[in-house]
Amino acid sequence: MARRNKDKDSAGKLSIAEMRKMINKKNGQHVAHNLVEENPTNVKDFIPTGSRWLDSIICKGRRGGIPVGKIVEIAGLEATGKSFMAAQVAANAQQMGIDVVYFDSESAIDSNFLAAAGCDPENILYIQATSVEFVLETIEDILAHNSSRVLFIWDSLALTPSNTDIEGDFNPLSSMAVKPRILSKGMSKLTVPIANSEATLLVLNQLKTNITSNLSEKFTTPYFTPGGKAMAYAYSLRIWLTGFKSKKSFVMNDKGFRVGSEVKAKIEKSRFGTAGRVCNFKILWGDAVGVQDEESWFDAVKGSKHIDQSGAWFTLTHEDGTTEKFQAGRWMEKMANEKFKARIAQIMDEEVITKFSEMTGDAADFYDTEEEEETSLAQSSAFPSALSSAKAKVRRGGMRAAASLLKNSANRNPDVEE
Repeated sequence: MARRNKDKDSAGKLSIAEMRKMINKKNGQHVAHNLVEENPTNVKDFIPTGSRWLDSIICKGRRGGIPVGKIVEIAGLEATGKSFMAAQVAANAQQMGIDVVYFDSESAIDSNFLAAAGCDPENILYIQATSVEFVLETIEDILAHNSSRVLFIWDSLALTPSNTDIEGDFNPLSSMAVKPRILSKGMSKLTVPIANSEATLLVLNQLKTNITSNLSEKFTTPYFTPGGKAMAYAYSLRIWLTGFKSKKSFVMNDKGFRVGSEVKAKIEKSRFGTAGRVCNFKILWGDAVGVQDEESWFDAVKGSKHIDQSGAWFTLTHEDGTTEKFQAGRWMEKMANEKFKARIAQIMDEEVITKFSEMTGDAADFYDTEEEEETSLAQSSAFPSALSSAKAKVRRGGMRAAASLLKNSANRNPDVEE
């Protein structure tokens, strides 16, 4: 004991740099860093999603995208374009010199689909995702033996079985919580290697309807994603896609055939910005595949002070003071003009990035107001009594009537904001 104290006294005081060197030597790898000189958590690159508007709401104060070195989720309802957006991201990654590995559990990807999105299919490693364990182990092996940057796309987590699922019967209780436990261990093993390798794991997932007898939870949390809580913590960015049901939401070609649809994208989680921000854009799934980007810019900028509206006509004011008139129906024709397009892009950055970063303008314009209304409804003082009546309606088979009753009670309650 005395000798140990003597050694401690004679050791002297270590500087931070000396401690860092000692730790790295003992660990056998570079794990201790100077955050000012070499912050391993910094995102050096973003892969564009294909939507300038979406890229602009991912980060605060700058335009982002899919962060390199992180784990990202794109989840959505059926037919909201998850795979189409992933293909667009893959094409953009290839243009940045990033290799693409595509795990497919849905047997829905082919070379023509990828080529239509702008990918080079010959230089994409396509792998059938036979099990969750196989996907995680393959990612680990590639990271251990490869020095180049890789984008891993997992399409989709929800439909990838565990080995227990494959070997067992069709009773869901026989493999309950097996997949979340596997994913929990997998994320704990892969998060740091993915960051250190400047790799990216893009997980496509399904939004499942939250089936619950708790009506307040049904209103405030209508969806959840498979994979368990560990995945939610592992994601640095979560983008949720929901669709529009009206006929106006479809993209038509010149013959009236549907070739795309409009989706709403919501930032469910972002370590680079603020959750709850929303945008909308159209995804093509006809002869062309991917995000129809520039058409959505109109919705992003039409409230700007630089664009005046008079009836069906809009007037754009350029930086030099000159003006230019246009109609919404001829927006894409105007976007073919480089001067017009450059000015709109400038205004879009001002409206979507600068105003939010500087907290100017109306805050409600930046967030998902539908979600806030549902949360206010569930938390209102009128809700408990309305909930009892609504449950009675549900027992009699009137879910729509129950929802209407709850909303009407909120409208009569002064505690619920309009």
